[in-house]
Amino acid sequence: MLTLYFRPTCAFCRRVMAVIERLELEVEMKDINDTTLQAELVAFGGKLQVPYLIDTEHNIELYESDDIVAHLQKEYGKIKTPAKVRIHISDNACLSCEG
Repeated sequence: MLTLYFRPTCAFCRRVMAVIERLELEVEMKDINDTTLQAELVAFGGKLQVPYLIDTEHNIELYESDDIVAHLQKEYGKIKTPAKVRIHISDNACLSCEG
């Protein structure tokens, strides 16, 4: 199970969330704007810093976004749904190509 403690305004958190979305991972998201979750984060990791990832499947906990992204790509790096080829046809338009 993956759990991510984050703050929506945090650029480092948004970077991690983009990787989570791209890899189509199921992650329990915990927004630390909730003070209860802030206390929970400190209890788990020892400090009030985000992003903070807990991966129970691999028994690992990480704070730094670079470390989190590297871990997610290494352990979960296979994209479930391959991206469709996109063909740029103008400034505002792209077409999907099924191959």
